[in-house]
Amino acid sequence: MLAPLISVIAPILVCVALGYVWGRKGWSFDNAQITALVMYIGTPCLLVRTFDQTRPDPEAFGEIALATILVTLLVAFGAAVILKLARLDLRDYLPGLIFPNTGNLGLPFILFAFGDAGLALAIVYFTVNVIGHFTLGMTVARGSLAWRELLRLPVIYAVGVGLALIIWDLQLPKWISNTVDLLGGMTIPLMLLTLGVSLSNLPLQGVKRGLSLSALRLGGGLTAALLVSHLLGLAELERNVLVLQSSMPVAVYSYLFAERFGRSAEDVAGMVVFSTVMSFAFLPALLWALTR
Repeated sequence: MLAPLISVIAPILVCVALGYVWGRKGWSFDNAQITALVMYIGTPCLLVRTFDQTRPDPEAFGEIALATILVTLLVAFGAAVILKLARLDLRDYLPGLIFPNTGNLGLPFILFAFGDAGLALAIVYFTVNVIGHFTLGMTVARGSLAWRELLRLPVIYAVGVGLALIIWDLQLPKWISNTVDLLGGMTIPLMLLTLGVSLSNLPLQGVKRGLSLSALRLGGGLTAALLVSHLLGLAELERNVLVLQSSMPVAVYSYLFAERFGRSAEDVAGMVVFSTVMSFAFLPALLWALTR
């Protein structure tokens, strides 16, 4: 079992490490521009390409979307209660606990673990997660809802294209298929490099609090996903994708939102770093437990 685990985690670690070293060296890396390329071009193309080539079952698509919503609500409720008991500000810490890094880390991890079939389901989770992050997450951090931010995300419209391909069994013209395949191919490597560069630049503060909240993010997501997958009776692949995506570390976007809206950005940065480092041991162990 060790060799398959290494084959999953090693490419991710290498790419993240390269990005980290690049950032520590201070070499030029326009994080905002690369993130925009991934969010506005790469990810929508990857989504359309995956649905065009894999054609996930519409029932599985709907089940993962429903399961993602239920997990998000469960984690949000549980985290809010714990933060209240700990007398910590919900607007500072709740978005980071609710929304995991299902893009930069989740998509490549699922791809290497379960191939294109798993990736298609992981993208469904990622899409619902992005919508939640730019609605609920941004609303909590900002204090108000901004629909325009959500409507500007091409991934929302790419989902519509992907659903049309699945429901009506449509085939993309070859030149479009080749184009989205080419552009979508840049997404995962750039996501991992960007994650590494981001980690190299994030400040650390509040080690004890950061470790505690990081453990809550990983453990809370895992617990909620196991409960939801049992309640819905998900098939093995669907369950594995749901559990792994739900158990990802704090998303870098949580730090960006915290910084943008003045919400304890350095504490949230610590959560991102600590939870990501912890996940490099936690996720392989969890994958082994799910697949043994």
